[in-house]
Amino acid sequence: MVSREAEQRVVVPLLKARWSRQTFVHWPYAPQVVQALLPDGLVVDTYDDMAWVSLTPFVMEAVRPVGVPPTPVGFPETNLRTYVRLQGGCEGLWFLSLEVTTPVMLAARVVGVPYHVGDLLIRQHGPVIRYTGTRRGGYPSYDLAVRPGAPLAAGGLDMWLTSRWRAFSRSGRALWQTPVQHEPWPLHSAALENMDQTLTASAGLPPPSGPPVVHFSPGVGRVRLGVPRRVPRPLKRLGVRRAG
Repeated sequence: MVSREAEQRVVVPLLKARWSRQTFVHWPYAPQVVQALLPDGLVVDTYDDMAWVSLTPFVMEAVRPVGVPPTPVGFPETNLRTYVRLQGGCEGLWFLSLEVTTPVMLAARVVGVPYHVGDLLIRQHGPVIRYTGTRRGGYPSYDLAVRPGAPLAAGGLDMWLTSRWRAFSRSGRALWQTPVQHEPWPLHSAALENMDQTLTASAGLPPPSGPPVVHFSPGVGRVRLGVPRRVPRPLKRLGVRRAG
């Protein structure tokens, strides 16, 4: 079961940070569509028989490896992710792509995390926050604007879509998992004012159908990313797990 609080303590973090002004835009997909994009060893996780893909722009702040002073200036990052598990029920995230402004994050490619460098901006006009980004080379890109609403008492699908405590990646034949720990997300409702994006198409997904589920969070502090660990199990196709 997905939990609101971190499932494990990250005692010795590889990286510390703070995440702020984070928007979550979630679309439902047929499970077989998402499963086709996953490596052997991971199975799509579902809620009410649907897989979900989420576009999540935010600001990385106070980023620092252990023993290094935090960076004085934050930078934008935008992830396209889906929800997966290992055999035995270990849930986590699979990133279809990650957009970032600073090349230093490309170091995570050593364990297969798909970072790309591009031009990303976050601007606020009154209550509306606008996120824009274009990957180096001109494609893909996104332009979305969101109006945050009232605080939510997270539960059910809201918590399922936002509270994940490990990320999976693959490099060569090796599957890796990276633990994460932070305080529970303070979630707000949110309304999309604009949405134009080609990230899903670039990842090999068909166009999203139907209105998305949208959340906003002012952010979480004390983010601790642990050392990636190789998954000690054979890679094989698994069944689909359903929630909800």
